[in-house]
Amino acid sequence: MQDLWFDPAELLIGGNWQPASGAARLPVEDPSTGQGIAEIARGTAADIDAAVDAAEAARAGDWGRATAAERGRILTRIGQLVLERAEVLARIEARDVGKPLAQARADALALARYMEFYGGAADKVMGETIPYLDGYTVYTLREPHGVTGHIVPWNYPMQIIGRSVGAALAMGNACVLKPAEEACLTALAFARLAEEAGLPAGALNVVPGLGEEAGAALSAHPGVHHLSFTGSVGVGEMVQAAAARNVVPVTLELGGKSPQLVFDDADLDAALPFLVNAGIQNAGQTCSAASRILVQRGVYDQVLARMAKAYRGLRVGPALDDLQLGPLISARQKEIVSGFLDMAAPDQIAAQGSLADDTPDGGHYVTPTLLAGLSPDHPLTRDEIFGPVQTLIPFDDEDHAVAIANGTEYGLVAAVWSQNGARQMRLAKRLRAGQVFINNYGAGGGVELPFGGVGKSGHGREKGFEALYGFSTLKTVAARHG
Repeated sequence: MQDLWFDPAELLIGGNWQPASGAARLPVEDPSTGQGIAEIARGTAADIDAAVDAAEAARAGDWGRATAAERGRILTRIGQLVLERAEVLARIEARDVGKPLAQARADALALARYMEFYGGAADKVMGETIPYLDGYTVYTLREPHGVTGHIVPWNYPMQIIGRSVGAALAMGNACVLKPAEEACLTALAFARLAEEAGLPAGALNVVPGLGEEAGAALSAHPGVHHLSFTGSVGVGEMVQAAAARNVVPVTLELGGKSPQLVFDDADLDAALPFLVNAGIQNAGQTCSAASRILVQRGVYDQVLARMAKAYRGLRVGPALDDLQLGPLISARQKEIVSGFLDMAAPDQIAAQGSLADDTPDGGHYVTPTLLAGLSPDHPLTRDEIFGPVQTLIPFDDEDHAVAIANGTEYGLVAAVWSQNGARQMRLAKRLRAGQVFINNYGAGGGVELPFGGVGKSGHGREKGFEALYGFSTLKTVAARHG
């Protein structure tokens, strides 16, 4: 692959780039064409063992002795190098994941921003003093967990590495990163840039491989002190169960079926781009995708007509053609999404986009689809599809809207579109979600905004200072001095 300046078939352990211990490799496929473009190492449990040992050695060595300010300077330098290589990183991500080039560029800039944010925040995590008994001074310290494990999905590798690994390193942890086997290339590129920025050997170790091999070994490893996982509910349950045997805390960011609530008094001109884009971004392969559009009956027909017109203008094609949508990540994901769409009757398909001319036959393309006329408990409106599919659902009043919005097992993101300030505040409290947007939709929001879910969407928070707290443990010191 032309844009790679490194060997993608090597993994990083303790500052050494090397083949997997078994020397096996995994193919890398371009979702736009279905053709192979590279090979990556197939890491094993033995590689995970070595990576954890290297991380622990880094914690006992140079990285563990670094001050918070020194850690911050290194992260800031990483961010600068990411900015300098942003276009190359974006092209790698577009080929590897299949997302349009403009979206991949935004991900590269987000990765740089995470490094800048956590670089600046590293020396600003404070303890506190606590009033206690006479003759005592009591204070708290925020300390790193030690070795942290990071299992990153294929849909947003750069962004999730930034918010997970960046926060962990800022707090002084040493990291073992297991990227998804479908999308490892920018994780390896990031590690190269971290080395170039002066990150000590062993502070970041990268072991590509299969989830059932390298991922399972990392989840169950007794030398890991905290785990961060982003992915499906089913795999998240397995990660948490494995970590529980070692009594290890876990941050889980899982699935979603996020609603946008559109009321009669909404500014539809302002809302429409958000209503559509929040569902089709990255071909709908986004945990926080707004896949349910709840519309008050007074404007339902108007919203349906306007969204249908927007959908008919959407075009799908190869990532580097930079259209509104690229392919899905794999043939398997295409099969899953197509299976969901087969559940819809012809009269429930309100509108669809189209494939661009000369779209490669081997690519994993699905046309974006807008559905209407489905009940709130239909699988298409209840289950996470992870594809470019949105459903319009009418509601009568606030109570009805909240009942539908909260009527799934997920609770990641929600949005309220209304000019009524009192309604905005009421619904922000009533909606079951980790983030609520009012008259906008951020699909997770900026790096400063704590992000995470409730219910089957997971627990713990990433982004912002909350991530730093999650990647640290609180120690209380009580000194009696008379």
